[in-house]
Amino acid sequence: MREFKRTDRVADQLQKELAVLIQREVKDPRLGMVTVSGVTVSRDLGYSDVYVTLLGEQEPERIKENLQVLKRAAGFLRSQIAKRIKLRHVPELRFHFDESVVRGQQLSSLIDEAVTTDRARYQNDDDDYQDAGQDSDPDGDAQQSEETR
Repeated sequence: MREFKRTDRVADQLQKELAVLIQREVKDPRLGMVTVSGVTVSRDLGYSDVYVTLLGEQEPERIKENLQVLKRAAGFLRSQIAKRIKLRHVPELRFHFDESVVRGQQLSSLIDEAVTTDRARYQNDDDDYQDAGQDSDPDGDAQQSEETR
């Protein structure tokens, strides 16, 4: 059995080439900082779903505008890929916004917030415990030492 599927190898190569092409060849000023986060290719190599993230762009309007720019440039990108990669048929490019990075950042910030809240709560509990321990002496050592002086 083969170690890697052909579709996986084609997807990896497409991801590398698209990252370079979008950065260097697409000259549309409306296009922001685009990162190709993943590519999946159909089994017949007819279609490829390209997942992109946008650096610093979280507004839905800007995301939609950037995806429109990429969809309009899909033919150009496909022709450039055909020149760079030897394939009989270059897959049709379909662009999608990859929300996993944004979702991961949101979850990470929620986890950080929960950790700091817990630390603050336990710190307050420890302070209360230490304060209570200084006021009362269960062994009576403090009274003995005063009496012996």
